Amino acid sequence: MTMHGVPNWEEIIRMAFEYSITVLAIACPCALGLATPTAIMVGTGVGAKNGILIKGGEPLEVAQKIRTVVFDKTGTITEGKPRVVKIFTTIPQQQLSLKNLCAIAGTAESNSEHPIGNAIVSFAKEYLKNERWATVSQFQVSAGNGIACEVSNVPNVINTIPDLNSIHENEQESSQSQILHLSSFNVDVVPIQETSLTDSNENWDHLDSYSVVIGSEKWLISNGVSIQLPIRNALSRERHVGNISILLAINCKVAAVISISDQVKSEAALAVWALHKMGIHSVLLTGDNAKTAEAAAKQVGIREVFAEVLPNQKMDKIKQLQRTGQKVAMVGDGVNDSPALATANVGIAIAAGSDIAIESARIVLVKNNLFDVVTAIRLSRATIRRIRINLFFAFFYNAIGIPIAAGVFQPVGFSIQPWMAAAAMALSSVSVVSSSLLLKNFKPARQLKTPEFESFIKSFDKTEVLVYKGLEDPAQQNDNQPSETLHYKNTPVGTLEKIFHFMKRDLLRRSEKKLKEFV
Repeated sequence: MTMHGVPNWEEIIRMAFEYSITVLAIACPCALGLATPTAIMVGTGVGAKNGILIKGGEPLEVAQKIRTVVFDKTGTITEGKPRVVKIFTTIPQQQLSLKNLCAIAGTAESNSEHPIGNAIVSFAKEYLKNERWATVSQFQVSAGNGIACEVSNVPNVINTIPDLNSIHENEQESSQSQILHLSSFNVDVVPIQETSLTDSNENWDHLDSYSVVIGSEKWLISNGVSIQLPIRNALSRERHVGNISILLAINCKVAAVISISDQVKSEAALAVWALHKMGIHSVLLTGDNAKTAEAAAKQVGIREVFAEVLPNQKMDKIKQLQRTGQKVAMVGDGVNDSPALATANVGIAIAAGSDIAIESARIVLVKNNLFDVVTAIRLSRATIRRIRINLFFAFFYNAIGIPIAAGVFQPVGFSIQPWMAAAAMALSSVSVVSSSLLLKNFKPARQLKTPEFESFIKSFDKTEVLVYKGLEDPAQQNDNQPSETLHYKNTPVGTLEKIFHFMKRDLLRRSEKKLKEFV
């Protein structure tokens, strides 16, 4: 660098300029800029290939943080194809024939868009062989509760069906249980033999109009209908087996208990088990009765249930869970699930559901397969893992390359030229893209029903299910609530704080009991 002790400034400037160009070339952050978007792009593409539509990179990034998955029941955990399986009648068929009962119920529900209402309409059409309905007036609907209306001109509709009497000619004389053999399903008709329910000899078949109320017990009571013990017993029996049971009241008198079945999806238990293996807590959130919800939860292995939640309360329940610090995913399909889907950290919609639900969700399951919830979360975790690998290599490349390009090792005779730095920069970008493309090797789980899963299925009957009603908060639930249980050892309540809460409450109860015994 010197000539006769005088610095060679020309050589110094040349080398400085050369090293600066080399550093600029090798420090170009192309690899860092490509590390995340390329992995996100490949991840969303892999999701689409497997029937999972992911709307952008944010839900793909957030899904890997999910620790609680909240499932809607009807249409999500179940097939979403409810059908009438049993009808308990309280009025003798000599006074109110089954065909008139079906015509009244079908007419009333013909204006409803609820899946339960659609099931009643489908049954009435199948039974009556009729597409016409009577006249409906003063129709009102209470979300999550039921409907009320006035139905008129029923005899005119019944009389326009020429072969109905011949098809069901012995029906009016029947006072015993019977089975209706319809084309696609069978329905049991069971009269409730109770004198207190049939204290009138009024003929209901030829009335000009009927005041109809269909829905839950609370809805009927709010409309001035009393519900007697035999009817409550019928409701309880059906709900214990997982059926949805609603009441039909005509002229302020309960005329029937309609039991509706919606089969649980075959893959639902598998999805819940897989989530459990991934350390994710599953919760059932539904507007159905507590007993019906508990029965459905036991069929799939869910141990925490929020039942009798009104549509406008579902969003509040999601916020309640989020306040505990959890990242929450909501899986639903209906219009009433839309606010909850939008509120959750990740909303997951079933493609067969409503357009509003699909619009509100960030992830859509195109195949309507519940196990794709597991696949989506696994894909998210794989994508984030790949992003971290990409970033590691990009930082490692710069950490090694920049000192070399700056000439740190030039005294020992090791340096690189600018063209080498440019080639290394391009190579780093190619390596990051190639790393992201490895996500294409992601495959959904193949071997699903393992011996461990079979043992999980067998444990359902022994599983304790925590059932809460409405907006009850597990951490603040009143001790007098009949729905709670103290089996905290087998309850995945999700956080240590909740476990300590249950333990403290248990000890307080025992102390109070001993104090009472002492007194």
